[in-house]
Amino acid sequence: MILEKKKAFNSFAAAKGLRSTRQRDIILDIFLSTHQHISVEELYLKVKSSNPGIGQATVYRTLKLFAESGLAREILLHDGQTRYEHVVAGEHHDHLVCTGCNAIIEFEDETIENLQKDIALRHGFFIRSHKLEIYGLCSTCRI
Repeated sequence: MILEKKKAFNSFAAAKGLRSTRQRDIILDIFLSTHQHISVEELYLKVKSSNPGIGQATVYRTLKLFAESGLAREILLHDGQTRYEHVVAGEHHDHLVCTGCNAIIEFEDETIENLQKDIALRHGFFIRSHKLEIYGLCSTCRI
């Protein structure tokens, strides 16, 4: 799956007239190895630990390209912090976001999905995409 994502991104970049770069490949490898919602700063720190020559601006621009290509999705949180997550074709999930520690819990619920479709249908609305983020306190922060 990672190889497919790399090929898809490289095809996207080539179609935009962008040449392949070692720095972008390194950032892509590190991003694809993460399994969390990651900020530019967090990804930059991971990249910098093994590749100190790659700057934060490069990481930022590259993450924007990942989002533009459909490889990543931007999530803007209540604190103004943008995080990025992997996009998996055909997969959809929603988020519980802790306003105490900024933890993000992914969940899927067929009842919520069906309710959204029913509401859209009642209003003659065609859903192209949606996101649901519920803000509150996680079990750790409630203590």
